[in-house]
Amino acid sequence: MSETTAPVVRPEATAPEVTAPEATARGKGARISLRALQIALALFYGFASALPKLIAHPSAVESFDTLGWGSAGMYTIGLLELAGAVGLLIPVLAPVAAVSLSALMVGAFITQITAFDGQYAATPLILIVPLALIAWVRRQDATGLTKLARGRRA
Repeated sequence: MSETTAPVVRPEATAPEVTAPEATARGKGARISLRALQIALALFYGFASALPKLIAHPSAVESFDTLGWGSAGMYTIGLLELAGAVGLLIPVLAPVAAVSLSALMVGAFITQITAFDGQYAATPLILIVPLALIAWVRRQDATGLTKLARGRRA
């Protein structure tokens, strides 16, 4: 019969222990970084993306005329982007806003490929990455939205 032995764990092979203050500092830094990312994306979507559409900047008008969507499509997309920007700043809405803006970016990517020969197709794909991170990390915050909705029904 063969004899089995438990694996030997050497002290130097174990992971270093993380003390509570170090873990708290890391968590606080991560929360601050994520919040800064949300603010940066909200500013981008609010000012650089939605504002030109909502004030009918000539470049936005030209793009939407090329698509054949006209001013109604331009204002609709602008309002959706503005709503997403505001949602990124409200903790309970942040995961929903991030997912919604990601869906909008998938549409923007498809539009860039089909209507504009892919000239700026990478931009929507790049924006999906931080939006997906926000949606994933803030997913627990959406439970507050569910509680809020249930509370109003009762």
